[in-house]
Amino acid sequence: MKFYEVAIEWLLSDKELTGNTRSHSVLMDFEFPAYLEGPKLFVYLGDSTDIPEEHTKRQINNTNECSYENWQRKTSGVVCKYPFEVGPDRMASDCSPTGCSSESSARASDCALASTCSVETTCLPSACATSSCQTSSFPSGARLPTGCLPPACFAGSCNIPCVVGNCAWCEDGVFNSNEKETMQFLNDRLASYLEKVRGLEELNAELECRIREQCEEDVPLVCPDYQCYFDTIEDLQQKILCTKAENCRLAVQLDNCKLAADDFRSKYESELSLRQLVETDISGLRGILGELTVCRSDLEAHVESLKDDLLCLKKSHEEEVNVLRGQLGDRLSVELDTAPTTDLNRVLDEMRCQYETVLANNRRDVEEWFAAQTEELNQQQLSSAEQLQGCQTEILELKRTANTLEIELQAQQSLTESLECTVAETEAQYSSELAQIQCLIDNVENQLAEIRCDLERQNQEYQVLLDTKARLECEINTYQGLLDSKDSRQVPHDPS
Repeated sequence: MKFYEVAIEWLLSDKELTGNTRSHSVLMDFEFPAYLEGPKLFVYLGDSTDIPEEHTKRQINNTNECSYENWQRKTSGVVCKYPFEVGPDRMASDCSPTGCSSESSARASDCALASTCSVETTCLPSACATSSCQTSSFPSGARLPTGCLPPACFAGSCNIPCVVGNCAWCEDGVFNSNEKETMQFLNDRLASYLEKVRGLEELNAELECRIREQCEEDVPLVCPDYQCYFDTIEDLQQKILCTKAENCRLAVQLDNCKLAADDFRSKYESELSLRQLVETDISGLRGILGELTVCRSDLEAHVESLKDDLLCLKKSHEEEVNVLRGQLGDRLSVELDTAPTTDLNRVLDEMRCQYETVLANNRRDVEEWFAAQTEELNQQQLSSAEQLQGCQTEILELKRTANTLEIELQAQQSLTESLECTVAETEAQYSSELAQIQCLIDNVENQLAEIRCDLERQNQEYQVLLDTKARLECEINTYQGLLDSKDSRQVPHDPS
């Protein structure tokens, strides 16, 4: 004889039963109405020939248990013979006895004296082994596990008498002697559960009010507007970029000025070398001019000496002629019929004219050569003087330009140093401000983290209260099913 036990799966959703939620312990096809939501009751009814054992075991092995024996050993519940009628107002019908001894009813009083079980209640798995509960306080933040049977739903545990848990108190439709005590116990339990439910609802409402007040208090906490700081930082960054661009432009201009100064310096050096060459040539020409002047003086002195000699010769010749004429004037005049004699005066005149012509030509040639050389030297001196004046003017301009560039360079260097100091001060100031802002952001994040922790804690407490409420509703539904089973037992059962 095999019996298929009842498995109750506890799901954290709504308050009612459902037929389409997830389950780890579905052992047979069982249709639930669509309006049932929340924790559901899966019923497995035994001793029925229309459920094959292989199909049942295969469905059992699909659960989290290893085998049907492990499942049968680790679960406890109401063992029934006929199907339950599952609905919002009716949970089960026709429970059959399961082999519990008559000691079950004697232990009902022991379970009745126990306190209410929490999630960590420890009960013995067997149906009638014991009825006492080991309770412990419900820890804050604990959650009921899904996919397993909560202890509050196990019959024969948590202050539920064994006579209720295993249906041993019903024998052939007749209540045993503890019927009144059981009903009184169930009524007391129901009243206490209702009182606890009301208390939990009040506590839940109070917690909701506190959460709402906390949320309303946290609403004014608005992150400060740092847009003005961001705008200032952006403006400073733009100024820094403009300053960097200006520095780059000035650096390029300074490099260009340096290159121009280098070009002018090279030109100055080349012109200076040309000037030195021209001055050397002028010095050489001046030496030549001195030599020519000395030669001219010599020639003039020679000409003068020649003139003096000529005059002396003329005088001496005239004197000689006069002496000869005086000596021959008183003597005989002998006329000879001979060829005419040469006229010495004419010859001398011709010679004088010839020499004077040669002397004039030489003098003219020397004067022309001297004039040409002097003109050439004067022109060279003028051109050299003009070049020298131009070079001196260019040198003065280059000196003025170099002085101006040096002054501009010093001014730009001082401006660059001042801008670098300003940038460093600005960076230090805004880095300190950014550090302060970061500290404020960290503080706000810490506050938000604390608020999230408080909300999570309150949410866990709220979930704990919901779990407790759902567990109590499950027990109430179980007791309601037991009461309904009492009513159904009074109706005659049709064996057909």
